[in-house]
Amino acid sequence: MLSTLFSTRRLRKAIIPTMANVTPSPWHLAWRALRHNPLAMLSLALLIIMALWCVVGPYWSPWQNDATDALMVNKAPGAAHWLGTDFLGRDVYTRLLLAGRISLMIGLMTMLLSVALGYLLGALAGYRGGITDKLLMRLADLVMTIPSLPLLIVAGAMLSELDFSAESRVYMVVIMLSLLEWPKLARLVRGQILSLRERDFMLATQVLGLSSRRRLFRHLLPNTVPLLIVMATMAVANAILTESALSYLGLGVVPPTPSWGNMMDAANSLIDFQRRPWLWMPPGIAIFLTVNAINVLGDGLRDALDPKMKPGLK
Repeated sequence: MLSTLFSTRRLRKAIIPTMANVTPSPWHLAWRALRHNPLAMLSLALLIIMALWCVVGPYWSPWQNDATDALMVNKAPGAAHWLGTDFLGRDVYTRLLLAGRISLMIGLMTMLLSVALGYLLGALAGYRGGITDKLLMRLADLVMTIPSLPLLIVAGAMLSELDFSAESRVYMVVIMLSLLEWPKLARLVRGQILSLRERDFMLATQVLGLSSRRRLFRHLLPNTVPLLIVMATMAVANAILTESALSYLGLGVVPPTPSWGNMMDAANSLIDFQRRPWLWMPPGIAIFLTVNAINVLGDGLRDALDPKMKPGLK
């Protein structure tokens, strides 16, 4: 009898770790699914390399951002200047890396601010309901009905008239883009919250008498994190594209602070466009690669985090 009892205990102790190893966490399953997506992994590697390149690369360059050379104006790429020089004799390669810092920083800061605002307001609207839900969603609808690009052009023109410094313009662009981006995420989070709060596990938390704060932050919001991650990647790409368009029009980041958008604005004549492609092609290629890599990575994350996309459930 005792030997049977001890053998049963040993068997249970052996089975429990085995079951724990066989049943991985949802995040481990998502990472495993993402690793089997070659395009998503290639995009992730490209984004990491590009970010490190923009952060570390300027320290290895022999040229400074504001170093001008009147004898090297609009020179083609060569051994001294790998990507040529601009109309002031500045090294295009160094400015491209420094502009990448600004463009990527604007994308990340816009994502963080818009996600924080949209996530909190959407969760509050979906969880509280009633008059709170109506007021917040009507505000989101009002912001979404305003054409984004004309509004940004008007706001950028006002900033130019108010004579903000080049450094402060970066943060003003982040605030403008964030205020136009949050309603999309807020509506998606609200819909997700409305669906989740009627599930059995949320009804169980209500029966157990858990506080509203614990139900919201411990059981409800964590289930919206996959949606949050996917929307965050898309917000970065949208912010980089919009900032580039504004800076190209001279209404976003202004010189001497470099960005990929205002670097393309340097080729604003037909002669520069036809005969000096090194002025606009490097920032254009950088924007194209970055935005497409973010979008492909976002699609891969969506497929990896969506249970319906698992091979066994297709």
